[in-house]
Amino acid sequence: MNYDCDVAIIGAGPAGIAAACCASECGRRVIIIDDNPIAGGQIWRGGAPTRQAAQWRDRLAAARVTILSMHTVIAICGKTVRAEAEDDVSAIRFQKLILCTGSRELFLPFPGWTLPGVMGVGGIQAMVKSGLSVKGKRIIVAGSGPLLLAVAAHLRRKTGAEVLLLAEQTPMAKVLRLGASLLASPGKLAQAVKLKWQLRGIRTTFNAWPTEAVRRGRGLAVMMRIGRRSETMECDYLATGFGLVPSTEIAQLCNCACDNAGFVVVDSSQRTSSPDVLAAGEITGIGGVEKSIIEGQIAGFTAAGRTERIGRLLGAREHAYGFMRRLNDAYSLRQEVLRLADPGTVICRCEDVRLADLASQSSAREARLQTRCGMGPCQGRICGAILRASMNWRDESIRPPASPVRLASLAVPPAADI
Repeated sequence: MNYDCDVAIIGAGPAGIAAACCASECGRRVIIIDDNPIAGGQIWRGGAPTRQAAQWRDRLAAARVTILSMHTVIAICGKTVRAEAEDDVSAIRFQKLILCTGSRELFLPFPGWTLPGVMGVGGIQAMVKSGLSVKGKRIIVAGSGPLLLAVAAHLRRKTGAEVLLLAEQTPMAKVLRLGASLLASPGKLAQAVKLKWQLRGIRTTFNAWPTEAVRRGRGLAVMMRIGRRSETMECDYLATGFGLVPSTEIAQLCNCACDNAGFVVVDSSQRTSSPDVLAAGEITGIGGVEKSIIEGQIAGFTAAGRTERIGRLLGAREHAYGFMRRLNDAYSLRQEVLRLADPGTVICRCEDVRLADLASQSSAREARLQTRCGMGPCQGRICGAILRASMNWRDESIRPPASPVRLASLAVPPAADI
């Protein structure tokens, strides 16, 4: 299939939806490319939609936007996106491209983190929304960041699971300072109070993280470090997550510059260093849904050539950036959780590469060449983030295809010849 548009948007999360609405309402032909069956991204995936989500979905439905669902981007060829669908390869020609590819969970390895029953906090939430029953199951939620709170509340309130423990690695004092700063943001303060109420009765600890997990019967025995003491707890599931990292593979294919933390660099109009390519949402900084929507609107207006309409959004974006900086400071990872793996701990799950295998390597590229770390089906999406966080190794050798695809799709002629 061939498509032509003025603005192509990769990613149908909050940022992508906002960008599509604004560009379309300015009279531009817009196409959204997304690998999920329904628009909304992970944040608005399944469940009862919030008022905010419902408003943007209604606005998107009213806009003249083509949505290519279940399409996986293979490559960017000049001003054409090549994307694989179920039984075809599509070529989407564009004038402006907006990247709204979002983020994914950061996993930090510890002995036992690859056992059945140990999964990411976002992963267990997605599986529950897709039909996994955890009613009556004992669950420990551990790691860092506000996602832990949201997932713990969802598991207890929506699924009937028994959340045994909510363990946050950051000190309580840092979280309290973040909470005090919300006094200047009534909306976020109300959300925090509501979430705290939903978590009532759940044991919550700070300065706490898992150090090891082992199989015990049909469940798990998890060794937790809580302050200066250790405690072993039995559970059915251990859900861990240590924040989010940007999904910048497609941005790197477009030669977009990234900062030292791995986020795409943009100007005040959401333009990247690559001509005619813009970026919005979590790939420019982890700051929540409000930041994503604001940036999406700015990117949409900029791509449509209506930069005079972004002025009213710049103040809101700066406010969102302030919250983002406070959020990242509050949940910065401590060295102890970055060093939980022992020599026998698997780092690259796809290729079964252990920490001891990486001891003689000095870079991500060298590790890839010598151990195949990052060369499995996930193409380093898990272990690459681990190596960046724990060893400060950066892997910039991103090449097409951006995701695993069928050989038949690679055999399709280049977009210019379709």
